[in-house]
Amino acid sequence: MSRLKVKYTDDVAPALMKKFQYKSVMQLPKVEKIVINVGCGDARDNAKAIDAVVRDISTITGQKAVVTKARKSVANFKLREGMAVGVKVTLRHDKMWEFLDRLFNVALPRVRDFRGISANSFDGRGNYALGIKEQLIFPEIDYDKIEKIRGMDIVVCTTANTDEEARELLQLLGAPFIQA
Repeated sequence: MSRLKVKYTDDVAPALMKKFQYKSVMQLPKVEKIVINVGCGDARDNAKAIDAVVRDISTITGQKAVVTKARKSVANFKLREGMAVGVKVTLRHDKMWEFLDRLFNVALPRVRDFRGISANSFDGRGNYALGIKEQLIFPEIDYDKIEKIRGMDIVVCTTANTDEEARELLQLLGAPFIQA
């Protein structure tokens, strides 16, 4: 079992139960899934770009990435319906816990001049969104084998009803929030 999942069951769940006065353990907020998304605008010119992004994201997450396609044609962007525009992965269960552990404890501290992540990036329903500027912060990526530095969006979906509950959940799990 993942180190972070053990921490959740042993430490975080009782602390949340005590702080928010839940009557049932089913009310406890938990991390439901993590969605990682990479937009690849240059895929229309370079067909190999999507393959490189799929390889990078699959290496980082340990799960096969899905290519996302354009829903509509947009003339200004030279985009046709059905063209590949990005890559996404949805992590659940053990892979999700492993990825979250690596994100908080290994990858984010490797960001240059890292002071923490914003505590204001919640959507109002308990989900947290985080943007990363380069995939090089993950130790699985070999610097010599990447073609282009790409960013990614990471969304942590929780079952929390409010942002306060979700913020407390992620903070207890070890999210490096900026201290106000």
